[in-house]
Amino acid sequence: MTLPRIADEDLGAPHGFFTRQGGVSEGGYASLNCSTSGADDPSRVAENRARVAASLGVAPGALFGVRQVHGVRCAVLEAPWDTPPEADALATRLPAVALGVVTADCGPVLFADSAAGVVAAAHAGWRGAVDGVLEATVAAMVGLGAEPGRIMAVVGPCIRQPSYEVAADLRDAVLARDADDARFFADGVRAGRWQFDLAGYCAARLAACGVNVRIVAHDTLAEEALFFSHRRRTLAGGGAIGHQISAIAGLG
Repeated sequence: MTLPRIADEDLGAPHGFFTRQGGVSEGGYASLNCSTSGADDPSRVAENRARVAASLGVAPGALFGVRQVHGVRCAVLEAPWDTPPEADALATRLPAVALGVVTADCGPVLFADSAAGVVAAAHAGWRGAVDGVLEATVAAMVGLGAEPGRIMAVVGPCIRQPSYEVAADLRDAVLARDADDARFFADGVRAGRWQFDLAGYCAARLAACGVNVRIVAHDTLAEEALFFSHRRRTLAGGGAIGHQISAIAGLG
């Protein structure tokens, strides 16, 4: 089954940054909601995830994820698990599986070292990115035999700088780690606010690890027809929200 998705041919593994289109969910979850932790009908979520798995050439039960907590842990899938662990990234050398993370403004990042047969997926909100989830993902891949210089990483659709107004708490947390990261902030429209370049920040953290990195040029808040957005939902006063999935198939 083919679903609307965004892909980067240089990644070297079957993958997709899937949109909100092509699923069976309804209402605020319409239509390819892939989050298992929301209030959507579980049977509809299962069908949506099965469609993603089929699009990547794996069995419905072979699409694995984690219970995302905005942390820094990268879980290693060494054998199929029944209960997803708490983590914000996962890596594997297994064949015939796919790894996925769900987002609704945070940065999804897909990784592959095709020579080593190692792939990974990470969920990088600003806090996880600052605390080191991307570096933890690279380290987990290296532990499976990957080499940083061979790893290709793609930062997928997320909230982009023109849409991402932030307050001093976020800016202070970023600059407390490295004052030079002020380059990822532009002045906001309102006093005491800034526009944060999450995608650029994630790419820079990965480049510092020696990884080859690219950025997909899509804005989840601005492109309502294509993407779910937590910020858009908040600005609208609340309501149901789905999450798109970004997933990559194993090469082992």
